[in-house]
Amino acid sequence: MKNAILIHGKPGKDEYYDSNFPSASNFHWFPWLQKQLLIKGIPTQAPEMFNAWQPDYQIWSNELKRQEITPETILVGHSCGAGFIVQWLSEHKDVKVGKIVLVAPWLGPIGNSEADDEPIGGFFKFEIDTELANRVDSITIFNSDNDTESIHNAVARIRQAIPSVDYKEFHNHGHFCGSDLGKDEFPELLEEILR
Repeated sequence: MKNAILIHGKPGKDEYYDSNFPSASNFHWFPWLQKQLLIKGIPTQAPEMFNAWQPDYQIWSNELKRQEITPETILVGHSCGAGFIVQWLSEHKDVKVGKIVLVAPWLGPIGNSEADDEPIGGFFKFEIDTELANRVDSITIFNSDNDTESIHNAVARIRQAIPSVDYKEFHNHGHFCGSDLGKDEFPELLEEILR
């Protein structure tokens, strides 16, 4: 049976600890998307990653392993969550899924110092599996022309490693957060998932 798993990104520390902000899995377009997929008959989970402001790859991996992942599963990740999906699938070459949608994928900071290249909690020091496309029905990247350099760098790395990825560029959508979109709905993403 088809199901979906939505992986949120890395919030700031202040946002994570601010009781006025929703949890990362309940922020931006995540609740709206989960509801829309449920209405369409697709069981959907949006796991909350512990201490998401300071991501730890092993914690995120353990959380993902608790989810049902089949050859029909749809994986949707935003920012750090999208980078996590690429890393996890690159390191689990026996796993097949139905569809992957990477929204503003992030593969770590870029900069001029060695500190910028240090892995964050075990994240991002990996080789992208160039055969990943052979284990999925489709991979789509959503990118905005006015996102940050580190996002554009990650998108370029993924597209170079997996040339068959379906690339969709948006104008002035920032990092695809609710504040960038001006709303919590993300119909283009829903359409892509259901396509």
